[in-house]
Amino acid sequence: MLELTLIQKIAIGLLPIILAVTVHEAAHAFAANFFGDGTAKFLGRMTLNPIKHIDPLGTIIVPLVMFVLTSFVFGWAKPVPINVKNFKNPRRDMALVALAGPASNIVMAFGWATLTAVGVAGLSSGAWYAEPLALMGQIGIFVNILLAVFNLLPLPPLDGGRVLVAVLPPAAANRVSQLEPWGFVILLFLLFTHVLSAILSPIIFTMLGWFNGFIQWI
Repeated sequence: MLELTLIQKIAIGLLPIILAVTVHEAAHAFAANFFGDGTAKFLGRMTLNPIKHIDPLGTIIVPLVMFVLTSFVFGWAKPVPINVKNFKNPRRDMALVALAGPASNIVMAFGWATLTAVGVAGLSSGAWYAEPLALMGQIGIFVNILLAVFNLLPLPPLDGGRVLVAVLPPAAANRVSQLEPWGFVILLFLLFTHVLSAILSPIIFTMLGWFNGFIQWI
């Protein structure tokens, strides 16, 4: 495949990035509503409309710049408002709502893998859509795996942190939840010291290998 220009990278990467973040946040909203909290629904966040979830800086500009410059995607969306008091079983339901986001990314990765297989199959016949579809599919797989693994880090306010708070004994959970105001600062420190990459890379590349096997299988 040909080396992409900056404009081509942006054009091909924009849709997978926006979808990955939008569906992730919508999954939280749908799960919260399922377990009895309609806060997100009332505020218009239980939707696949990306405009409702996108933070222009965190969802588009930062991830695209990082993808183009480093091939690592880091960003954020507008957090989905959740009122745990509306849950019948607050600790269990909060954990499941938190897991809904990363789970949606894994499902989307399988969808992008299927589209990648279609694109790869079309390369031999020279189909006009083959190369763009295969490249977009590869980006979609990577972005969704990255978001799933990244968000499962056991650090508030990430989804993994919320799951950790939900499963720990109350006293320990309270201590962990106190880290939330510092979560973003801690993440930036881990990112710029390359500790975050050292933690995530082995998991991500292992999962990419699994998805490549899935593409060859289908």
